[in-house]
Amino acid sequence: MTLYVYMLTFFAAIGGFLFGYDTGVVSGAMILISEVFHLSDFWHELIVSGTIGTAIVGAVLGGILNDSLGRKPVLVLCSGVFTAGAVVMGVAGTKHVLLVGRLVIGLGIGGASMTVPIYVAEAAPSSMRGKLVTLNNLFITGGQFIASVVDGIFAYDRQNGWRFMLGLAAVPSIIMFFGCVILPESPRWLISKCKYAEARAALCKIRGRTDVDRELEAVRRTCKVERKERSGQVLIRILRFPNTRRALLVGCMLQAIQQLCGINTVMYYSATIILMSGIGNSKTSIWLAAAIAFGNTLFTIVGIFLVERIGRRKLLLGSLAGVILSLFLLGGAFYLAMQHNPKVSTAETINPVFTHCTNQTTCMDCVNVRNCGYCYSTDSDGSILQGSCVYANTSTTKAWYGRCHTQSSQYSWRYIACPSKYAWMAFLGLVIYIATFAPGMGPMPWTLNSEMYPLWARSTGNACSTAVNWICNLVISMTFLSLMGWITRPGAFWLYGCIAVAGWVFFFVFVPETKGKTLEELDSLFVSRSEEHQAMDQ
Repeated sequence: MTLYVYMLTFFAAIGGFLFGYDTGVVSGAMILISEVFHLSDFWHELIVSGTIGTAIVGAVLGGILNDSLGRKPVLVLCSGVFTAGAVVMGVAGTKHVLLVGRLVIGLGIGGASMTVPIYVAEAAPSSMRGKLVTLNNLFITGGQFIASVVDGIFAYDRQNGWRFMLGLAAVPSIIMFFGCVILPESPRWLISKCKYAEARAALCKIRGRTDVDRELEAVRRTCKVERKERSGQVLIRILRFPNTRRALLVGCMLQAIQQLCGINTVMYYSATIILMSGIGNSKTSIWLAAAIAFGNTLFTIVGIFLVERIGRRKLLLGSLAGVILSLFLLGGAFYLAMQHNPKVSTAETINPVFTHCTNQTTCMDCVNVRNCGYCYSTDSDGSILQGSCVYANTSTTKAWYGRCHTQSSQYSWRYIACPSKYAWMAFLGLVIYIATFAPGMGPMPWTLNSEMYPLWARSTGNACSTAVNWICNLVISMTFLSLMGWITRPGAFWLYGCIAVAGWVFFFVFVPETKGKTLEELDSLFVSRSEEHQAMDQ
């Protein structure tokens, strides 16, 4: 193991950092952007989700370009796309130009998200491959944490803060560009293209020694067998052979369950859970979000230390079990909050313009109505007294009229979530979710997908599974609010929990252990003995 391998992983994993930074920074930036450009709900959703849409395209194109150009050129290209998108967003004068920047950077995110794990896995020694591929996920969560800090720093510049939030992504992308230019191509890709001299030179540079002939010969033998199968479209060949078909099914399910167990909705809803807990206010919510992102990063580090000790399979199953527990706990907290929902018992001065607020009967009904808030007082034991629903002045986070129109220690004001004595349960569920998701369900789908395909199918297999990840991300992001309306808040979390249970059963039955095996040994991971003999005879 040489320092060069760590340097290679560092420069490639900047792509993961940019992935995390962009997904993390947009939540804070959109608060300011909505004020500057006076965005409608449609444009707000378009700017946020547009990146996810082009990331799907970027993942598919990345698979094609990985096969034809190689891993290194795709990483260099993605870093250039990142830089261009960040610059366009930073200087955008209209919402249309901003949208173009968001669409451009989505292509880079999608391409890098499927290329980085492959490149690192193919360069890493088998004893360290799990740790090094998991480092990419650490960079993703680290990017989300840094994005939260940047949001907090520039949130006070209401006019131009968003430009710095989005434009600063150009700095790491430029570093990635120059770093990837000096990196070698993947030795395994070079051998697949019969460039043996270049492959040997690259592997000697990565390993820091010249006795690499045994490793090169193992890769060459694998490629020789695979060339007998190289006829027709790659995806058709993957679906044609049972072993690669099984690998693709498992890979796509890993990425699908990662998103369908609700990671993005839990992270999105964390601010509301914190407000329910009575912790923080509008001035500190961004910094509390940064603390949550830091926890995500911290527990990802735990996964790096565990992945080569207990293996991928045990880490994946244990992580998903914790996620299941936390989702049902979150659903239970919201269910109990609904059952003990504070009532509207006091009428404020009636204003005929704002009767859509005064007509509500409970706190939850009140805060679920746009621009309405709940004003109340408490007695000595914390019981809710004199609750009323009034129109919210969102620019001052107070009521337009009545008791909560001015700052007063006698009355409390909520316009996002209701007070609840079960807030501790929701907050505990959030902590368990992050602590268990980050070390396993976060990195393992990427790690396993980078390992379990044969070399000829690796780029296409990863492109397909990454596209599934982004598609499920888009589906969950676009349906979460509607889902809460259809089956209630606790119902939404319980649904995600049931999906996670189904995923756990699937993984228990079908996901093998890949710890300690070389990529060439993993080529036969899903092959039965009869199928292996049949492939050799063709």
